[in-house]
Amino acid sequence: MMVSTQIDLSIVRGEIHAVIGPNGAGKTTLLAQLAGELKPDAGLIEFMGQDISLLPVHKRSRLGIARSYQITSIFPGFSAVDNVALAVQAGNGHSFRFWRDARGYSAVREAAWKVLQRVGLEQRAQVRAGHLSHGEQRQLEIAMALATRPKLLLLDEPMAGMGAEESERMIATLRGLKGENTVLLVEHDMDAVFTLADRVTVLVYGRVIATGSVDQIRSDAAVRKAYLGDEGSALNYA
Repeated sequence: MMVSTQIDLSIVRGEIHAVIGPNGAGKTTLLAQLAGELKPDAGLIEFMGQDISLLPVHKRSRLGIARSYQITSIFPGFSAVDNVALAVQAGNGHSFRFWRDARGYSAVREAAWKVLQRVGLEQRAQVRAGHLSHGEQRQLEIAMALATRPKLLLLDEPMAGMGAEESERMIATLRGLKGENTVLLVEHDMDAVFTLADRVTVLVYGRVIATGSVDQIRSDAAVRKAYLGDEGSALNYA
C-alpha cells in the first residue's frame, strides 16, 4: 500500500509497520483516511496497485482493508464466538442482520473457532463479550477483523488501557500475525512497537520525519529531538 501527499508512506506485504508520534501528529487521521472514513484533501492512496483515494469504507473493506479502533467495538450481548461468526459472515459478503443464521451455520462457526484459537481466546469462546476483560475484548476485536480475511489490518492503539499482563498477551497475539498478515500499527507503547515492528514511521504535525528499522529509529537524532525530547530516553530500550 502507498500513501502520497504530505505523508509519503509505503507498507510492504507481510510486515508489521508501526506509526508513532506525539498526540496530534495525525496518526488516527491517517488510519481514518486509509480506511475511507475521511477523504484526503490531496494526494493519492493506492492499494494493491489500485487508486482507492475516493472509495468509501465498504468498498475498501471488500478489497481487504480492516480496522480496529481506540474504543473497542464488539457486540457485548453475544458470545465471543458469535461475535466472530458475524464477522466471518460479513467477510463472506452477508449483512450482520443474518446473525441467527451465522450462529447456526457449521462452516461459519468452525471458521470462527479457528480465528479465536489464533488470538488465544478459544477457552473463552462461549463467554459473553461484555463479560470479557478489557484485554480480552481487544483480542476479540482483532479476531473479528481477522475473520474478514483482510489483506491489510489497521490497528489503532490495541494496547490502550491495558495493564502489563494484558499488554503481554496482546503483544503475543500480534507477534503471531507477523509474516502472515500485513499490519499498520498505531501504538503509544514503545515496548510493544519495538518488539513487534519490522519498520517504524514517525509522524510529527502530519509529516513523516523518519522511516526505518527499529534500530534506525532509535538512533535517529531528529526523532529523539522532535518526538521524545533531546534525551530520547523512551527510545533506549534494550
